Amino acid sequence: MKQKKMLTLTLSQLKQIYSQDIPELIEIATRNSTIEDFKSNLSLYLDTCKIDGEIAKEAREQIRLLLHYDGLNVHELSMGQDMPVQTIRLLYQFLTGMLENVEMPTDLFIEIFQLFKRLKGEEVSIPSPQRIKNRSDRWATGLDEEVQEIRAENKERMLHLLIQKIENRKSKPSVRFHFEEGMNYEEKYQLVSEWWNDFRFHLAMAIKSPIELNRFLGNSLSPETMYLLYKARKKGMPFFATPYYLSLLNVSGEGYNDEAIRSYIIYSPRLVETYGNIHAWEKEDIIEAGKPNAAGWMIPGHNIHRRYPEVAILIPDTMGRACGGLCASCQRMYDFQSERLNFEFESLKPKESWEHKLRRLMTYFEEDTQLRDILITGGDALMSQNKTLRNILEAVYRMAVRKQKANQERPDGEKYAELQRVRLGSRLLAYLPMRINDELIDILREFKEKASAIGVKQFIIQTHFQTPLEVTPEAKEAIRKIISGGWIITNQLVYTVAASRRGHTTRLRQVLNSLGVVCYYTFSVKGFNENYAVFTPNSRSMQEQMEEKIYGRMTPEQAKELYKLLEIKTETNKDIKNGNEKSQATIKKESKEGTATLVRRFMKKHHLPFLATDRSVLNLPAIGKSMTFQLVGLTEDGKRILRFEHDGTRRHSPIIGKMGEIYIVENKSLAAYLRQLGKMGEDPEEYASIWSYTKGETEPRFSLYEYPDFPFHTTERMSNLII
Repeated sequence: MKQKKMLTLTLSQLKQIYSQDIPELIEIATRNSTIEDFKSNLSLYLDTCKIDGEIAKEAREQIRLLLHYDGLNVHELSMGQDMPVQTIRLLYQFLTGMLENVEMPTDLFIEIFQLFKRLKGEEVSIPSPQRIKNRSDRWATGLDEEVQEIRAENKERMLHLLIQKIENRKSKPSVRFHFEEGMNYEEKYQLVSEWWNDFRFHLAMAIKSPIELNRFLGNSLSPETMYLLYKARKKGMPFFATPYYLSLLNVSGEGYNDEAIRSYIIYSPRLVETYGNIHAWEKEDIIEAGKPNAAGWMIPGHNIHRRYPEVAILIPDTMGRACGGLCASCQRMYDFQSERLNFEFESLKPKESWEHKLRRLMTYFEEDTQLRDILITGGDALMSQNKTLRNILEAVYRMAVRKQKANQERPDGEKYAELQRVRLGSRLLAYLPMRINDELIDILREFKEKASAIGVKQFIIQTHFQTPLEVTPEAKEAIRKIISGGWIITNQLVYTVAASRRGHTTRLRQVLNSLGVVCYYTFSVKGFNENYAVFTPNSRSMQEQMEEKIYGRMTPEQAKELYKLLEIKTETNKDIKNGNEKSQATIKKESKEGTATLVRRFMKKHHLPFLATDRSVLNLPAIGKSMTFQLVGLTEDGKRILRFEHDGTRRHSPIIGKMGEIYIVENKSLAAYLRQLGKMGEDPEEYASIWSYTKGETEPRFSLYEYPDFPFHTTERMSNLII
């Protein structure tokens, strides 16, 4: 039966399908009067039934695992609550007509049906390269001429609206963006057209109200959406979108599909309902004075977040606590709710006390035995003004120098980890690429030159493009400028429903790789009920990994070759692939060529459509990222209960040794996800193999994301840690 049809069945209709396709299961249920007898005989059936092929064997082991967990209580980590697992019990009640809740969703029983069907040995076929190409080619990019034409029309409409907005402002006019007395309309139009290329203009003119949003989107929003946005505003939920980013949407009804962007701007009903009661998914973000966070680290207040020994996040008390827009699936919505993050720019400008606090935060890094990686983010690191960002980077540099000098007095084996990697987390390349101006590039280049001289190896802008539609000519130029400054750009994708459609992620990798950007993470959406609308089950990440990303995988030799091309500071002049010394002419040529050119040539040389350098992961509460999981149960509404293991490819806080088994309940069922795709115009049959992915394994790390070795032995002692 086709997926689309099965997703619409009632409980009684679904039971008839069970009777037709797996009558032996009905027979086992009806001839046993207790759940325990049913489980015993079901186990016996698994031992004696004919099994052909790996898919069938995996299905049998999966059913055995569900049997093992049935009747047990597990501690669900995200909610911090114990919950019973009763998957097989509910199946028995369904098959025997004894369900207590006769209005139960069918989702649980659809998934179990798919599981038992796999006992018949139906194999999962990997799509052909041509099929993958066809799926990815259907997605437009912001560099396509047709897309640019629609956006030019959007911009033209918005320029006139911006003139009206400036003329009608009742508040104190902007010193920078105002019209002189006596200017005619044509002069105003020319001026606003020039201001459009200034990122500060877009921040000053950002849309913050439902009625203004609708006006800038050509009055295209539905009454239901407007009601929802008014409700969000009444609850105090911030809204912030720049004219530039709004111009990327398609309000004409014809042309490209903008759902991946739209779902980042327009809030869902559940997000609005939940706002005010959102909890921190990343439990280490909850800071109490004098107490360690959930990962065991003592940290000096909300400016630093930490879960791993080697890395810490720095959130400055500057405009870096704001963003170029509020993403509907923001992982720090908890902090916006508490108003630690906001869009009140004047209040976010650094105070005199920030300089003192910054020195104290740098002391924390300097005196920690293991830290060697600082991720400056927020909010958004590039929302900080250039002067402020320069001061922060200068403080980081001086801290690194002091730490290095202090290490000279420590014996080998007792030395502290020194700074090796500096990252700036920013979505402004997508939200507001005009921010990447020449002054910023000078700051980045100068810092890299100084920091490289004292041994810092990696300089990374960690950005977030959600869709190839965000890769515009302006974004392309921003990327070129950053790379010219000697920094590498890596991308993190949040795997929302819109982004998870077949071929979409492949297309994003292609267009980013062609510009010299390498992909870092593909994140499963985390969070509770607020992110239900955008959550994609982890099995879809595994399906994409095994059926689509596979075509961009490299051999170990190819991965080493790519790493050498991307390496900021070359350690050897040897060609990794053939072992021969490179000629000085080749070295000189490669140093002059841009990263984009080198990456494109590499892909062409090895016939790779894109580079599978990203890892699919879920940020587990308090212990790190992982995609190593196993299905152990299903809730009454069909949501998967997954048992996770931590990522074995990196070091963690020792607290993981005390946490026990890690269980997470997913945000929605697979059936609900497929129905959602259907409403977006996708064919659920294209995703039919998703049911087969009941376990996952975290992918290996690309070499670029590994820490370089020190030329000395560091201490194994961990400071600032209380378990």
